[in-house]
Amino acid sequence: MANPTELQLHQASKVLEVSFDDGSRFELPCEYLRVHSPSAEVKGHGPGQEVLQVNKEDVNITRIEPTGNYAVRLYFDDGHHTGLYTWEYLYELGANQDAYWAKYLDALAAAGYKRRG
Repeated sequence: MANPTELQLHQASKVLEVSFDDGSRFELPCEYLRVHSPSAEVKGHGPGQEVLQVNKEDVNITRIEPTGNYAVRLYFDDGHHTGLYTWEYLYELGANQDAYWAKYLDALAAAGYKRRG
């Protein structure tokens, strides 16, 4: 597994930039990170229990707290901060960003929600 080399929050553009030692670099929008939080609030407690997150277009990260050498806790300005984003999960989110985002947009549409912006 790749190890992180840099983590940089761009609050103005609401993007978390993550670089890894295999040369990968991902620009992960705060909204994307928030709607894909690894927390039970979002993921549920098992398959099929996911909770669709809506109205997160303007969410931003206010604080990043390291958790050991394996993860960070992201504090969002909507009060959410219960998910631990492991380096492995951040890499997965980056590597699959296009597919995961498309799936999220499809889920919003299926639920009758329209994103702002």
